[in-house]
Amino acid sequence: MNQQSNDWKKRWYTIIFEHHTRAGRIFDEVLLVMILLSVVIVLTDSVESYHRQHLSLLLALEWMFTILFSIEYVIRIIVSPVKRKYIFSFFGIIDLISIVPTYLSLFFTGAQYLIIIRLLRLMRVFRILKLVKFTQASIYLLHALKHSREKILVFFGTVSIIVTIVGTLMYLIEGPQAGFTSIPTSIYWAVVTITTVGFGDITPTTPVGKFIASLLMLIGYAIIAVPTGIITSEMTRSRKDIVQNRACKSCGFESYAKGANFCSNCGAALPHD
Repeated sequence: MNQQSNDWKKRWYTIIFEHHTRAGRIFDEVLLVMILLSVVIVLTDSVESYHRQHLSLLLALEWMFTILFSIEYVIRIIVSPVKRKYIFSFFGIIDLISIVPTYLSLFFTGAQYLIIIRLLRLMRVFRILKLVKFTQASIYLLHALKHSREKILVFFGTVSIIVTIVGTLMYLIEGPQAGFTSIPTSIYWAVVTITTVGFGDITPTTPVGKFIASLLMLIGYAIIAVPTGIITSEMTRSRKDIVQNRACKSCGFESYAKGANFCSNCGAALPHD
């Protein structure tokens, strides 16, 4: 009896977690379609006219998908050899929080719209469609963000200081009568201005205020390219540390750190140079 139970778990583990079998591929494709349909239902429900006319139908479909995803989540836990590993993995956490909003809607109105989080489950499409080779650009970006985090933090720290100082000055110069009712509100205006968004809900009226606003706009144009330059520089440097001439025989992955002995995608041993 115990052997039959283990065989059942192994068979369903292969179907649910693997993609190299026909059954596993069909399961993943059906799952992706269900995720897309459930998100479409949420989007449709947010339209007032459809919400009024088809409330019962949309609610029934929403609960149907939530129950199916809940059953799927429980089965994933049951068939996982190391249940804790799946539960606290990235996809395990995403699978859980994608079904929670519907249950929360029983207590908090509107919580069901958070079902949109289910879109994160579509990341499995890279595994299903074997698009691993196309994640090379994302690896460069991750390397660049990792190595440029200190520079970016310094950049944002400098910008924060600038908008805080300018916001305070505008609060003193313009005052509440021009819409600068507080320092935080003035800082909000400075952020909108330095990013060249310009909502126009708050505008300076005095000559000095307009002069400062003009300077802040010019500063915004000057600094808007800084983070792009930092990340681009780091991406160029990261490309030099990536070897593309060796391919993993197991999954075909071609991008991993120089000198690596194991594939960063599947963990298989890499061929020698």
